[in-house]
Amino acid sequence: MTPSVNGTGPTGAALVEVAVPETLSVNAKLGKLAFDAKCAACHGANAAGQDGAAPPLVHKIYEPNHHGDASFLLAAKNGVRAHHWRFGNMPPVEGLTDGDVKMIVAYVRELQRANGIN
Repeated sequence: MTPSVNGTGPTGAALVEVAVPETLSVNAKLGKLAFDAKCAACHGANAAGQDGAAPPLVHKIYEPNHHGDASFLLAAKNGVRAHHWRFGNMPPVEGLTDGDVKMIVAYVRELQRANGIN
């Protein structure tokens, strides 16, 4: 999983290939619904990122030891200043509860594990 440097591929192209598990937990299924509604427009289908928009969340940078679950909650609430990627700052995400973000994290973590990111 080596993402292209943003701007090198067609705008909106997935930055990584993501293997999707055959089954998801109940929490991850709820998280997928919330992710698709609030996050996929930038972070792409199945958190694969989008060239010119946002990074993949199925990437070793976002493994639990580097970006814990709380970092996703803070990012959704407060936004994030660009520090790993050149996509610019991420604004806060309106309309997500803490519970929504917990379910999104469950979904992202299951995608990560299915792709060898633990």
